[in-house]
Amino acid sequence: MSDDAPATPPGPRERAAYIETSIQQAIRRGDFDDLPGAGKPIEGLGDEHDPDWWIRRKIRTEQLTGLGPPALMLRTEHVEFDARADALSREEDVREYVSDFNRRVIEARRQLLGGPPVVTPTRDVEAEVAAWRARRADAARAAASDSSSDPPRRRRLFRRG
Repeated sequence: MSDDAPATPPGPRERAAYIETSIQQAIRRGDFDDLPGAGKPIEGLGDEHDPDWWIRRKIRTEQLTGLGPPALMLRTEHVEFDARADALSREEDVREYVSDFNRRVIEARRQLLGGPPVVTPTRDVEAEVAAWRARRADAARAAASDSSSDPPRRRRLFRRG
């Protein structure tokens, strides 16, 4: 072989041997000592199979909000639905929110982009408005009973002499 001849790229076996040798040398040097999680089981290893485990972990560890697959975002919103509806002050706003939520659920079910399945149910607009009204009435009654149970304030009377 002459020096001018192009070098042939290493085959898969040579590459694997080189990588294994590099790993063994790093172990001997102590490059892998004191890594975070050393000696601990791998988190989530025994759990059920979830193809989107890495997305969930990233969202949780980075405390990200407002992004992710539509199916996961809708599940989260479904859990927080009553609190989000209770933050609205007008019945028309509640109706609009429920309609928008239902539209997004149906749209997510129609998309075939992959990811977890959309199992979030749609919501009945009239039932949600009635529940919203009932929660508001309960909160108003609770606030009224809290204020009526406070003892009356005593007034101080001062005499001028």
